[in-house]
Amino acid sequence: MDSSTCLELALEGERLCKAGDCRAGVAFFEAAIQTGTDDLRTLSAIYSQLGNAYFYLGEYDKAMEYHKLDLTVARTMGDRLGVAKASGNLGNTLKVMGKFKEAICCCERHLSISQELEDKVGEGRALYNLGNVYHAQGKHLGRIGPQEPGGFSDEVKHCLQKAVEYYAD
Repeated sequence: MDSSTCLELALEGERLCKAGDCRAGVAFFEAAIQTGTDDLRTLSAIYSQLGNAYFYLGEYDKAMEYHKLDLTVARTMGDRLGVAKASGNLGNTLKVMGKFKEAICCCERHLSISQELEDKVGEGRALYNLGNVYHAQGKHLGRIGPQEPGGFSDEVKHCLQKAVEYYAD
């Protein structure tokens, strides 16, 4: 195990992703994992960035896999901020997969921990993400559900109202 090589590979993966070449970045992150590290913070960061890169590439199952690994490592370290961030990433991924109930749970965990830690930036992100999940769910239900004359079903209205509440917070 060579922690310095792992970190160098991860940093190159991060650079490539920031430059817009997520496919190449993923290759470096995966090489970093293969190299291995004893540093759980580095491992958590790699898992998070791999999850984000796969999300960007539209490979949501792989994004989920790495965000779940990041959540596990953050919990293992007792890193509440890491748990909050990983939960937010999971929530966003679940939302695009149409798994709204699970997404809401993850986003609510992100919000709760952010409030507990008095992390105003995290709290803002969590509120925005919750609004996005409810908005996406309302749009989804509006497309598939029966249309009532003159408007949407109560379920669609509820989702859209919840979205507005979270966006307003």
